Amino acid sequence: MPGDQIVRANGVDLCVETFGDRADPAILLIHGTGSSMLSWDEELCERLAARGRFVIRYDSRDAGRSVTYEPGNPPYTLRDLVADAVALLDTFELTRAHILGMSGGAAIGQLLALDHPDRVASLTLASSTPGIPGEENRDLPPVADQLRASFAQEPPMPDWTDRAAVIDYLVEAERPCAARSRPFDEAAARRLAGRVFDRSANIEASVTNPFLVDPGEGWRNRLRQIAAPTLIVHGTEDPMFPFGHALALAKEIPGAELRGLEHTGHEYFPPSTWDLVVPAIERISNRGGP
Repeated sequence: MPGDQIVRANGVDLCVETFGDRADPAILLIHGTGSSMLSWDEELCERLAARGRFVIRYDSRDAGRSVTYEPGNPPYTLRDLVADAVALLDTFELTRAHILGMSGGAAIGQLLALDHPDRVASLTLASSTPGIPGEENRDLPPVADQLRASFAQEPPMPDWTDRAAVIDYLVEAERPCAARSRPFDEAAARRLAGRVFDRSANIEASVTNPFLVDPGEGWRNRLRQIAAPTLIVHGTEDPMFPFGHALALAKEIPGAELRGLEHTGHEYFPPSTWDLVVPAIERISNRGGP
């Protein structure tokens, strides 16, 4: 199945791409809120596949080439996104899979492990927090001051048909989430933003609707029910969910392992971390079995 393709899952069209041998244990990558599957770097996917994993990345609703809706009015909930992930496993005739979720994708991963435990072989949560942000984690460290300041000074929405303006907007949205102890790789951010723009069916919906989705009933009080082997990977400089959020997850999910990533903020794994992250994901998935 070379390249990406559109599949029907849970009654909607979702764009998927795979890496590796379909006979290998599957790992489903779930991107964060407002991102697309491009945020899972192709080389990272290939490294995971080289470790004997059948890697599936996909665009969730309102991302990339998947189904989109009117900006500002998403007609789906967080639980619908969970059901989409389960339906994707069905599409590939997978009884279960290893789950890797980033930020909002990690929230989906938590609910998958809680509501569909038979489908989750292992769980890796990146840049995550227990339960619903702002509702169930008020006891944990707040958003860092510099990131809160950037929220208060957000630039106006761009002309969504202006490629250069949208790229600028996307890059500046990522800058305050990155670690402060290493230079922000603006060139890489611009390359990615350009690719995101070029393949987005509706870029305005992509950067608005996912943040408006109803999360439904909270689940932090259920985290102790997660039975899948769990790995928590978290930047030590995460300004969105400071490291205390990772410590809480590790405490509340039985047997969870925690790996801190130095010089990493609230961002997808920088290439400098892959030599640590890829073997850690392999180990936790080995614990979960095929």
